[in-house]
Amino acid sequence: MQTYDLIITGAGAAGLLGAGTAAEKGLNVLLIEKMEKPARKIRISGKGRCNITNTKQHDDFLAHVYPDSRFLNSALRNFSNFKTVEFFNSLGLKTVTERGERIFPESGKAWDVAECLVKWVKKSGAEIICNAKVKSLNIENNKIGSLNVDFGNNEKVIEAKYFMIATGGISYPLTGSTGDGYNFAKQAGHTVTDLQPSLVPLKIKNHNMQLNKLQLKNISLSLYVDNNYIDDEFGEVEFNGTGITGALALRLSRKAVSALMAKKHVELKLDLKPALNYGQLKNRIAREMQTAKTNYALLCKLLPQQIITTFAEKTNIKLQKQITDTDIEKIIKSLKNIVFEISGFNTFDEAIVTAGGVSLKEIDSKTMKSKIVDNLYFAGEVLNLDADTGGYNLQIAFSTARLAAQSIVKQIEGKL
Repeated sequence: MQTYDLIITGAGAAGLLGAGTAAEKGLNVLLIEKMEKPARKIRISGKGRCNITNTKQHDDFLAHVYPDSRFLNSALRNFSNFKTVEFFNSLGLKTVTERGERIFPESGKAWDVAECLVKWVKKSGAEIICNAKVKSLNIENNKIGSLNVDFGNNEKVIEAKYFMIATGGISYPLTGSTGDGYNFAKQAGHTVTDLQPSLVPLKIKNHNMQLNKLQLKNISLSLYVDNNYIDDEFGEVEFNGTGITGALALRLSRKAVSALMAKKHVELKLDLKPALNYGQLKNRIAREMQTAKTNYALLCKLLPQQIITTFAEKTNIKLQKQITDTDIEKIIKSLKNIVFEISGFNTFDEAIVTAGGVSLKEIDSKTMKSKIVDNLYFAGEVLNLDADTGGYNLQIAFSTARLAAQSIVKQIEGKL
């Protein structure tokens, strides 16, 4: 029976980066993927464009990582977002920097990022097996000796010296992220924290379908829990058939989901004119009233057509009525503070990442090695580590996998 130096479960961003890194250093590596091809989630990420990483400086980057950004410190210093860009460029993948310091492939195709990684892994000498599902770990004397792997029509036992779990979370399960890694971690004696969808659309109570597909730019969105201010974001939002999504809503969703799961009252407050204060808005309205005589005509000059009916209902003004001083006060107040009660959130099927995972207390942050099983390492979304939208989560996968693979190489060489 062949014994590998390293077996990695999960051929996503973390698994591929880890496999290529270890194989380039001469290790005999097997990468096992249960789907029909590697990198399924990468291929659809960023709406098919793949936001690879970003150009945030170290401390600024860590400020967007949860729940304990300090855990990522060593991994990110070892393989930073800047090194990630250099890495892909060295493989021939050209990149561009877009608004928000986000890095994308120049081609605009996520598929190119996936294929670039897969080709590199194969060139490094690592073996990739698809349509193979790891069923269980065989653990004895605090070490994993082998895996039981189902190949569809037969099951095999495959041995290795070291193992890395890089199976992702349970978001976008159709890409293969169905929580297998959490089961493996529990089998190895690890704690898995509560899981919840993150970077996920939020549902609005009594949602007005007239808002469906409405996009708003350059607005401010604030999160309130039990009437207490929690956080705010500036940028873009989009409404869908059940509620609100887009960059701002997704970034606030982690805290919103936690509050909703705790049965707390959650609201999102929208400032449609964040660049204007009360006096400036009053002057703007006074100018518009030279030609706009009804509330409807005035709102047409201030807002997108699609939101006017909802705005009027929330503001309690009649659209065809002539403008009064009382209406002006109501309009200004609502322009700066239109409130949506949040009733729920979408499922893991629509969540970009999973919040929660293998407890960070049980992983050595300097190596990504298990503190419980001597030859087991973890990387990527399976860990209790997630971040905001903007290339952070892929970078976490790349950084933790690089460090884990390098640590395994050092351990084999007797340097760790």
